[in-house]
Amino acid sequence: MAFKLDVELIKLSDISSEKIEIEETLDTLEGNAKLKSRSIFDKFSITTIADDTGLEVFELNNEPGVHSARYAGKHGNDQANRTKLLANLGDSTDRKARFRTVICLSDTNGDYFVEGICNGKISFEEKGANGFGYDSIFIPDGYETTFAELDIDVKNIISHRAKAIENLIHFLQNDYK
Repeated sequence: MAFKLDVELIKLSDISSEKIEIEETLDTLEGNAKLKSRSIFDKFSITTIADDTGLEVFELNNEPGVHSARYAGKHGNDQANRTKLLANLGDSTDRKARFRTVICLSDTNGDYFVEGICNGKISFEEKGANGFGYDSIFIPDGYETTFAELDIDVKNIISHRAKAIENLIHFLQNDYK
């Protein structure tokens, strides 16, 4: 039986004018999500959620994974990251991949994790102008187009982040105490 959940989402800037940056230094998505969530909870004593997301390419031993944003070296250089990934895959026909988002909720009772996964494959070339990161080379299962070619409303329904949020809502309604 589901119950009505009274939740107010606020941004960090709503509770502090201090510029807080938490460097993602751990080697798993779970570790980085917890690092961010627990750090904010410990500082402000407010139930906190944080996430980390990675693209895992099976042929590349799940690279870039936790290093997705800095795969080619500099954090946030999306073009360089895509170029390196496509070069590392080369002509391989095993292009199965998945986007995975891990959310950590931290409160006085501990840390709780949920995840969302979108399975797919890596294209041989970039296609589409929408999105960011690896969207122009990731084709979700059941589609013939990349995330960057999909309508944003479709992407927002099938994406790893959408699934992680759905799983968080389910957790909060059914398992969170």
